[in-house]
Amino acid sequence: MVGMLLITLAAIFAPWLTPYDPQLRVADGYLPPSSVHWFGTDEIGRDLFSRVIVGVQYTWLPGLAVILFSLVLGSAIGLISGAAGGKVDMIIQRGIDLFLVLPATLIAIAVIAALGPGLTNTMIAISISWWPWYARVCRDEVRRLIVRPHVEAARIAGARSLRLVLRYLLPGVVPSLIVAATLDVANIVMTVSLLSFLGLGQSAPAPELGAMTARSLDSLTAFWWLPLLPAAAIFLLCLCANLAGDGLRTALRGR
Repeated sequence: MVGMLLITLAAIFAPWLTPYDPQLRVADGYLPPSSVHWFGTDEIGRDLFSRVIVGVQYTWLPGLAVILFSLVLGSAIGLISGAAGGKVDMIIQRGIDLFLVLPATLIAIAVIAALGPGLTNTMIAISISWWPWYARVCRDEVRRLIVRPHVEAARIAGARSLRLVLRYLLPGVVPSLIVAATLDVANIVMTVSLLSFLGLGQSAPAPELGAMTARSLDSLTAFWWLPLLPAAAIFLLCLCANLAGDGLRTALRGR
């Protein structure tokens, strides 16, 4: 969790952490990594370290925003489905199945094709394809909790549906949802980077990590730092997210 917090702070304050303007030429092009330019320079002469730092902002913060939106929407739908049961539950679950039957990335690509490329449209597309997972997790947890003695006692005591959901069911599903969301951060980051790699994300010259990797793949053998260092940043983001998710899951299970 500490790693995720540090990365989030670095993404928020990225413009103040860059030694050079990531959009301006500051030296000759294709300079290798050195003490002056830690990650070298790109084909134009822009500082690659500065661009990677800002690229973390373009990749990490949209991923967290997608997670938050999908979590809220999916949790609300899952609570309604699990608490209502019966035909309402069946109808909602069949609707969720329609989303889950296709790969999330394929749905996101289709939505972006309709809306057009761009960071905002990428976030909308991923959110549309991702919320059903949280709805399913939340619904299953609600159905598990709703037969517990304390919930049954509250129902017999005359607790209204809204109070039953907010007071007795929602607190029980929150830990599972938090773990699921934390473990999903890496998947979201990879999806954002993949869509950007395919040219469906933030347009150039924005320093998005996936797009930077795609644009410099032809330079891999001659100027290895151009594609490898942005790709390494994506790997580091995903690694920290997975470690945080595993640690959180272990901590919650040990309680």
